Amino acid sequence: MKADTPPVDKISAAGRPRDPRLDAAILAATADLLVEIGYANVTMAAIAERAGTTKTAVYRRWPSKAELVHEAAFPAVPSALEIPPGDIAADVRAMIAAARDIFTTPVVRAALPGLIADMTADEQLNARVMERFSALFSAVRTRVIEGVARGDVHPDVDPDRLVEVVGGATMLRLLLDPAKPLDEQWVDHTAAIVVHGVRRPQ
Repeated sequence: MKADTPPVDKISAAGRPRDPRLDAAILAATADLLVEIGYANVTMAAIAERAGTTKTAVYRRWPSKAELVHEAAFPAVPSALEIPPGDIAADVRAMIAAARDIFTTPVVRAALPGLIADMTADEQLNARVMERFSALFSAVRTRVIEGVARGDVHPDVDPDRLVEVVGGATMLRLLLDPAKPLDEQWVDHTAAIVVHGVRRPQ
């Protein structure tokens, strides 16, 4: 940042309210840099310079690069399934389509490998980041419980494992063939495997 450029940060040591314009500028700078130079090359200093603020101001809002990157990559974490309840097959397809839509954005593609590595190495960081998805995980859990109650879902189905299957299938597909788009046919095929399994009914 140039010496004659006043900082955008409006927070004082006395605890004045955060400036939402600066928050947005930092998140936008992070997203842009991720796509331009990749997770490994993004630093808090580079983000601060791009956002027109100081590194101290960035750290005041986000204690680590991983947490800042996570919020920049997932600015609006889904908190619920938008389709009406009552059809577990539709629920599963909606989960897979949502995971596809999230993981295939340029920012998430750039952020995910490095973000996963940092989260794997730090249990506390992992817990803080995953807490942002707690409402969505709760929504999936509720749909599974409702499905069991209706008799549509096998009682042995663990909602957490279902989340892992949906997210894991999407990420692995991106790793195996990143150039090939995850189209609606892929969503349909993956949903069919999850809903019906691989064993043919006797």
